[in-house]
Amino acid sequence: MTSTTRLTVAQALVRFLSVQYTERDGVRRRLIDATWGIFGHGNVAGLGQALIEYATAPDGETPPAMPFHQGRNEQSMVHAAVGYARQSNRLSAHAVTTSIGPGATNLVTGAALATINHLPVLLLPGDTFATRVADPVLQQLEVPYAGDVSVNDCLRPVSKYFDRVTRPEALIPAALNAMRVLADPVETGAVTLALPQDVQAEAYDWPDEFFAERTWYVRRPAADPAELAEAVRAVRAAKRPLIIAGGGVHHSRAEAALAEFASATGIPVASTQAGKGSLNHDHPQDVGGIGHTGTATADELARLADLVIGIGTRYTDFTTGSHTLFERPGVRFLNLNIGAYDGHKLAGQPLIADARAGLTALARELGPDAYRVTESYIAEYREDKERWEQRVDACYEAEEPDVRPTQPQVLGALDEIVDASDILINAAGSLPGDLHKLWRTRSFDQYHLEYGYSCMGYEIPAAIGVKLAAPDRPVWALVGDGTYLMMPTEIVTAVQEGIAIKVLLIQNHGYASIGGLSESVGGERFGTAYRQQADDGTYTGRPLPVDLAANAASLGMRVLRAKTVSDLREALAVARAADTPTCVYVETETADTVSGAPPAQAWWDVPVAATATRSSAVKARELYERHVSTRRRHL
Repeated sequence: MTSTTRLTVAQALVRFLSVQYTERDGVRRRLIDATWGIFGHGNVAGLGQALIEYATAPDGETPPAMPFHQGRNEQSMVHAAVGYARQSNRLSAHAVTTSIGPGATNLVTGAALATINHLPVLLLPGDTFATRVADPVLQQLEVPYAGDVSVNDCLRPVSKYFDRVTRPEALIPAALNAMRVLADPVETGAVTLALPQDVQAEAYDWPDEFFAERTWYVRRPAADPAELAEAVRAVRAAKRPLIIAGGGVHHSRAEAALAEFASATGIPVASTQAGKGSLNHDHPQDVGGIGHTGTATADELARLADLVIGIGTRYTDFTTGSHTLFERPGVRFLNLNIGAYDGHKLAGQPLIADARAGLTALARELGPDAYRVTESYIAEYREDKERWEQRVDACYEAEEPDVRPTQPQVLGALDEIVDASDILINAAGSLPGDLHKLWRTRSFDQYHLEYGYSCMGYEIPAAIGVKLAAPDRPVWALVGDGTYLMMPTEIVTAVQEGIAIKVLLIQNHGYASIGGLSESVGGERFGTAYRQQADDGTYTGRPLPVDLAANAASLGMRVLRAKTVSDLREALAVARAADTPTCVYVETETADTVSGAPPAQAWWDVPVAATATRSSAVKARELYERHVSTRRRHL
């Protein structure tokens, strides 16, 4: 007879999650290492009660069966979980529980971010009564044409797996499927188990086997021999190949294999936002960021490349210059990717494999000394990179240290004090462009840019998640005033739990990135500055009397104000040494002059009004049509 244990559905789920593990390359980790939560009537009596049951281990001495973190905003909790998962190399993740209604729908943005970036997070939103005995309940959306729909169905399109557990026994297959997807290197992303509040509290006799430890092995699929042979032929035929390193290099921990391959072949390596750091900035084959926010060095190589070797990249419009960057007639693409969907993009020759396994096999099949680009090609890109580095130096340099800094000078001051242990987190605004062009990465995981969804408000909660995964390293959240105002609330969580993140808060009085874009497409920066509204309806009055430093301090954070470049250098050094949550606040130039970094080196397609009366829009449309004419389909 099968032995059983009587528990509620919520208790059974927490107990099950506490004994799930991943393993890759002999490294074993807990799959769900902690749970974030905000409680309401949809989860307080179910998961809330279960989490306190498992807040300590049975012996009362070993670590808790399920550690808990108290959040302030449901979207922020997902961002923190995503930051943790990325820093944990997708081998460990967090769960997030919410009540029904707005608590659940607040998960949607974070879920989309997780899924787009292929990062695992388990979402456990409360749901309305499965029995429908109390119908409608508080915060329930009534759908007259479908009785089985709730607001949680909003999570279906942004989840890699979705299930609604309407009976206790349905939890068993649902939970197992959830773990399968979370641990899958291709399918991973947001996984949602919607939990009706009455079912959460219902008791059931669970087979004890359900609570046995399980290990989910994270695969490293090898390349198909035929595809590998074709890839070898393509590389050997190339005269001007270029590697584009994407986030898949990091997910696979293929950085060392990439460095060896690039050194052996001499092929230059450009990187996407997700792939930056695949090579350190001083590696001889590193040529910096690619695409709209990339370096002139990488983009010129892309224009002339005869073979583009994409490794773990999705080829977004920023990377491809909206399909205008790869100009050479007959250019071909070789796509090493663990996912077949991405491996076939741009009519590319697919090499479907784990990035590290694929690179290792490709190097082996090419053979030692069997292929290397010409020395003239190497000299060309190294000289060009040196010229770019001189431009970076000029952007970083502050000739007058007692004046207000530009944004690149802020990055230059930070560059002076960090080492390979520091981790920088950013997601949106003008900073991603400056960082992609200018930042000199010193380690494979120093550069943490969320640019798949580019979600404002990601940085501070993600920094908390990263710090939980890397407690002994300095973790910086780089935020502008726009993204800070979106989601500063998790500062309270950092203070509450003593998570010593560092926030570099840059005040430039507006949406600097979108302001510049608006100007370029004929929008005249309308509605992008943080200023008083003028009589003509535009926001061109005085800057708003908002004190973001005081706001951060009111949430419990130590705040250091820096007015000049000299002040900034001193404040950054103090913050880096701090063992409590610390914010460095600096005001840069206004939003229309914030950057000072080199302009975009490749185009980005943002459609311009086809007809307009204002001259700015008319001129922008003329320029737009010239760019559109250079777009090509790679077939």
